[in-house]
Amino acid sequence: MPTAYLTHTYCDRHNMGDEHPESPQRLGAIQNRLITGQLMDFIRRIEATPATREQLINTHDTAYVDSIFARAPEDGHVEIAAETLMMTHTLDAALHAAGSVVDAVDLVMKGDVDNAFCAIRPPGHHAEFDKAMGFCLFNNIAVGTRHAIHQHGLERVAIVDFDVHHGNGTENIFKTDNKVLYASSYQHPFFPYADPGASHDNILHMPLEAGSGSEAFRAIISEQLLPRLESFKPQLIMISAGFDAHKEDPMGQLRLEESDFVWITERLMAMADKHCEGKIVSVLEGGYNIDALGRAAFGHIRSLMRL
Repeated sequence: MPTAYLTHTYCDRHNMGDEHPESPQRLGAIQNRLITGQLMDFIRRIEATPATREQLINTHDTAYVDSIFARAPEDGHVEIAAETLMMTHTLDAALHAAGSVVDAVDLVMKGDVDNAFCAIRPPGHHAEFDKAMGFCLFNNIAVGTRHAIHQHGLERVAIVDFDVHHGNGTENIFKTDNKVLYASSYQHPFFPYADPGASHDNILHMPLEAGSGSEAFRAIISEQLLPRLESFKPQLIMISAGFDAHKEDPMGQLRLEESDFVWITERLMAMADKHCEGKIVSVLEGGYNIDALGRAAFGHIRSLMRL
């Protein structure tokens, strides 16, 4: 079965300004790389549907969700949080971003595809239960994870986050939910400028110092993440796929190569093959050097396709 590639044109229309790093060019960079690499014809491309209000409030505070709808502007920009703005198309983009992960979960859980990649923006992993943050409005991967638990009856969902920034929002939402294992590698100290503290219960922190490269990243994944996943035995693996840990990315100081994203993808696929019939949903988070993002995401998606 093919790999699904979920996106929507609304995700291209969300624009926080020409100088903002979370640029509409990001999705085009990934798609163009897939086309030039001759992979697009072998992917099942699917237009995402919007998340429903019910799906959002299964993850976020009701008043917070209502406030995002109420503050959506008809023109111009509205600042929701620092460097996190809404414009005319933002609400539609955010709804389709979250909805794409719900759609991807359904496709994977029903066996229609082996796995899925959600090429979406705005990103989500900084959005907390009742707060926007770090370019994020709704926590896309959390919305999809809650859907997997509520609609598909899953008891063990693993979320693996390899963005350069700690996914404070995802941890905030699932910190007391033992049906979810949240594991995050990230540069520390760094945005969101809070010490996540020690790993506990269903949370695995894997901090890396600025300047860390392939060796340190692969060691922490091999020594901490993979054994934890092995003991957790996930029924579904969700990936917060941030590519801003790439050495060329302007937003971080980790030194990962494209080969590192391929390497971790292959390890996660092996874990999924062992425990959950290969079921993986990968969700785009960061990645702000356009060329590096295209190359890194291409390697990640190519690995999901087993090529």
